[in-house]
Amino acid sequence: MANVQVAVRVRPLNKRETKEGGRIIVEVDDKVAKIRNLKVDDRPDSFGDSREKVVAFSFDYCYWSVNPEDPQYASQDVVFQDLGTEVLSGAARGYNICLFAYGQTGSGKTYTMLGTPASVGLTPRICEYFSFFFFSKSNCVAFLSFSFLEIYNERVRDLLKQSNQKKSYTLRVREHPEMGPYVEGLSQHVVTNYKQVIQLLEEGIANRITAATHVHEASSRSHAIFTIHYTQAILENNLPSEIASKINLVDLAGSEKADPSYCKDRITEGANINKSLVTLGIVISTLGIGLGSMIAKYMFSSGCFVFMNLLHNSFFFHIYIYKSTANTGGDSGIPVSPGTSSRGGSSQRQSYIPYRDSVLTWLLKDSLGGNSKTIMVATVSPAHTSYSETMSTLRYASNAKNIINKPRVNEDANVKLIRELREEIERLKAMLLSFELRNFSSLNDEKDENLKELILRNELKVGGPSIISRSRFELPT
Repeated sequence: MANVQVAVRVRPLNKRETKEGGRIIVEVDDKVAKIRNLKVDDRPDSFGDSREKVVAFSFDYCYWSVNPEDPQYASQDVVFQDLGTEVLSGAARGYNICLFAYGQTGSGKTYTMLGTPASVGLTPRICEYFSFFFFSKSNCVAFLSFSFLEIYNERVRDLLKQSNQKKSYTLRVREHPEMGPYVEGLSQHVVTNYKQVIQLLEEGIANRITAATHVHEASSRSHAIFTIHYTQAILENNLPSEIASKINLVDLAGSEKADPSYCKDRITEGANINKSLVTLGIVISTLGIGLGSMIAKYMFSSGCFVFMNLLHNSFFFHIYIYKSTANTGGDSGIPVSPGTSSRGGSSQRQSYIPYRDSVLTWLLKDSLGGNSKTIMVATVSPAHTSYSETMSTLRYASNAKNIINKPRVNEDANVKLIRELREEIERLKAMLLSFELRNFSSLNDEKDENLKELILRNELKVGGPSIISRSRFELPT
């Protein structure tokens, strides 16, 4: 079990915010991010106002990237030393990893994930480390392949596949009973050096769809998922071992308000972006605050309905459950604790998590509550003009902290069986030796024969598979 790790990064004021006289309302203190509501502060009658002027959120990491001259300034390198090394460490041990950035348009998601030529982001740094470190390990053979896709208007496109029709989205999402969701027909590119990795990354970025918005002149209009497939074949003490990791590096499209002046295509585009982000928020909120069982129980109860108030650009949603006045005599708005029934017993109905309601959440299913170690980077603007968006992002990130994943080492099943059998053989041999040294009565002779028979059976089981597996792990001479 492992909770989703959450980091918050505060970017500098941009040109537009500076021109508009933007005031900084966000501050960072160690692992705590605080946001101030200036509208409450500026009210003449704000004294005694029940609303909080300052709201604080605690996270695993908080990065202040506003002023390079500030002692607590967090550069790209600082972010990598924390988050990038977490990704690499988990991958080296055979875990699936997901690192995704979320925030409003222009809050620094793409800068954090990809960076610029002068200040590279997490993805190129992680790829560089894979190329130079894992390929240089002397005791293993490493296999590294990459794929790069984008989700635009709820359709999937391969960013690394040569096609005359740049905007053709024909790939379909499938789900394997053991491996989980995958994209059918998505190309995978095997690489042997860092130069090849960067070429693939640059090709995919160039093919990605961007457009100017009222907030950002080159806003990403699609969700992009850059996936690294890393397999290690190792021989240790003449025992084969193979572990595989899948690393998803995700740059989400930005959330923003719909502008009535946009053309129809842009409005549709924004609606699909918000649809996937809202679904992502519902998944995170359901997993994070345990509302799934409550929703399931009352959706199937007679005389009840669920009203979900999705706050504007917010994935911290409120659920109100009203019992029908006809059945309850006017009773309404009854609070119910998640996972419990009105009679005090635990709810037996399984929570419904709407992974398949959007392509994005379907593909990230394992990363949210499944077989993965997950890191979220929430990027925010410090300007008072972005108060509502920043508050929504912080609430969304706070919910994500409570998600519990179930990561496991992805080891080849045959290799794992061989290792376990050999360990069992050694244990049985030790028991047999112990009996022989004690020189017990004939009762122990019967136990000795049983132990010898178990050892022989296990050695026969290991004999066949080990020969086959050993050829797969032959190291080059």
